[in-house]
Amino acid sequence: MAFCTSCGSTLIDGARFCTSCGQPAGTQPAQPAPVVPALDYTIQGDNLQVIRIRLKPGQELYAEAGKMVYKQPQVVWETRMSGATLGEKVWGAIKRKLMGESLFLTYFHTPVQGEIGFAGSYPGRIQAFDLHAGQSVFVQRDSFLVAQATTQLNIAFVKKLGAGFFGGEGFILEKLTGPGSVFIHAGGDFVEFTLGPGESLQVDTGCIVAFDEGVDYDIQFVGGIKTALFGGEGLFLATLTGPGRVIIQSMTLEKMRRELAPYRAGGDEHKGLDAITGIFDSDD
Repeated sequence: MAFCTSCGSTLIDGARFCTSCGQPAGTQPAQPAPVVPALDYTIQGDNLQVIRIRLKPGQELYAEAGKMVYKQPQVVWETRMSGATLGEKVWGAIKRKLMGESLFLTYFHTPVQGEIGFAGSYPGRIQAFDLHAGQSVFVQRDSFLVAQATTQLNIAFVKKLGAGFFGGEGFILEKLTGPGSVFIHAGGDFVEFTLGPGESLQVDTGCIVAFDEGVDYDIQFVGGIKTALFGGEGLFLATLTGPGRVIIQSMTLEKMRRELAPYRAGGDEHKGLDAITGIFDSDD
């Protein structure tokens, strides 16, 4: 089995380019995928979860600004832009703003073992992904929490026009690529599905937390006009088609904001013809 010398992804026999990073396969002998020491962590709590990470010397984390809850004094932190050159730093900052993240990332390392904790900004759950070299997962915008420095956080644009206009996350998703452990946060409780080849799942557009790279993502009209206008679920549903893993959430931040708004008297998410006025609203 051959591996890409740039990113460590598995190469298809006879391929001239890597399907993950796009770099030429080259004629050099394939190197084994890099081995990243496993991260020692536990996730505690129910719907206000905290991730506790026991950081070892030589390990480094980067996190979304403002997500740290506590740290032991020996853990050193530094806020900086990622990238080797000024252009990479600026472009990385622009991409993070498009993803709903902060301009800067905070990096953590320690000369001796030390503990550090992170949490989300609203009630919900933390999901961990232990990714192999070249393995990727797509997650909802603004969900990144913390990851090992060996992983890559990048922007991903929805390829299909309909999914971009009417999907709950718009055109933009976040793409996390291994090797290493990454952690995201989203609202409510999580439900996980493992879809077989060709197997589909229809989901409220704002309730998608994450899905594997091999899962196809599209937006479809819910059906008849009466169902769309008075069914209480909006006009469009996201259709996820396997193979791959899918994680959905029971509560989004926008739903929570709507229900807590002072002018709301309670009731269903959509009432009658309200669905028409919100046809282009992609906040949920």
